[in-house]
Amino acid sequence: MHGQTFRKDSSMERLDADQLSGLLQAAAQGDQNAWNQLVDQFNGLLWAITRAHRLGHADAADVVQMTWTRLVENLDRIRKPEYVGSWLATTARRECLRVLHHAGRAQPVEEPPEPVTVHRVDSEPETAALTSERDMLLQRAMRELPPRCQQLLGVLMAPEQPSYAEISAALDLPIGSIGPTRARCLDCLRRHAARLGLVDADSSAA
Repeated sequence: MHGQTFRKDSSMERLDADQLSGLLQAAAQGDQNAWNQLVDQFNGLLWAITRAHRLGHADAADVVQMTWTRLVENLDRIRKPEYVGSWLATTARRECLRVLHHAGRAQPVEEPPEPVTVHRVDSEPETAALTSERDMLLQRAMRELPPRCQQLLGVLMAPEQPSYAEISAALDLPIGSIGPTRARCLDCLRRHAARLGLVDADSSAA
């Protein structure tokens, strides 16, 4: 690796183009640590894409595995390392569509992606019950969104906070439309959440 070091915790910050280039080169030469860091950086995004396409767990795992296999096969062909996330997102989306087509489903039919929630450890059973109820209501609000909103918000919930280029590749959505679409989807989610009593009606209209 010629003295270059890479962080272990991909949740802290995204890798820049030089870091990605170094990792890709090292991975192509068989460096397992470099490969692990690429997986740490983008695996959450790939799983978010499978959830956005509403694949079952087994199909989702196959898509993620196949996407990484495709990267292994093309490591020497990546000319712009800074776009490897978009390349992976595009590949994962195509694999999802292939699985859906093979299953004979014109549209995904399984449950939409579950919202990411953070649970606080609490010894009070009442608090745990309230948290569980809130999460179920939030999932219900998500299920009432249009499919495109479910997909977009599902990908946006990826722990690595994907770039707009990666989101565009993942959902075949023009970059310029992501921001306005995100705003409309969140507004719709707030309205559903307000109707279910998760937020104040006044705040949902703000």
